[in-house]
Amino acid sequence: MTHDHDHGRDGAALSVGHGDAALAKALEQGLDAFNFAATHTTPEDQGELSVKAVDENGGLIGGLTGWTWSGLFGIDMLWVREDSRQDGWGSRLLRAAEDEARRRGCDRANVSSFTFQAPDFYRRHGYVETGRALGIPGGAEDVHFHKSLVQAPPGNEGPVHAPSDS
Repeated sequence: MTHDHDHGRDGAALSVGHGDAALAKALEQGLDAFNFAATHTTPEDQGELSVKAVDENGGLIGGLTGWTWSGLFGIDMLWVREDSRQDGWGSRLLRAAEDEARRRGCDRANVSSFTFQAPDFYRRHGYVETGRALGIPGGAEDVHFHKSLVQAPPGNEGPVHAPSDS
């Protein structure tokens, strides 16, 4: 249901309603054009990314959806069904997505997780908190994370320490 609001003297109208797929598509196109110009990128610099795990019967165990854009990997959603959450599927999905993002030339990743979801999961996988948005229902917060996807060469996993002279 849509209802009209303010009608301007210029004949313009404002309406409020529920989801509007055509409006969402028009906004996406407008923002993409603005963002590409501002970042000197093109539609060819971005793409969707998904990883899916299914059981032997074809039932969904879990999955991850996200996007890549000129070196940045963004995670939209990662979910694993309840009976498979202790089997390492979340980690496998995340690693597969990060590997694909690297293959696409990404060197960094961003994700957010509500405090009642999985912020500790992302921390365990090397994501560093960069900020929080307050006001999530139930008193929760939206925790924002960033991770470098640049891997150290084999044998160079940690800092190099010079031998001491003692």
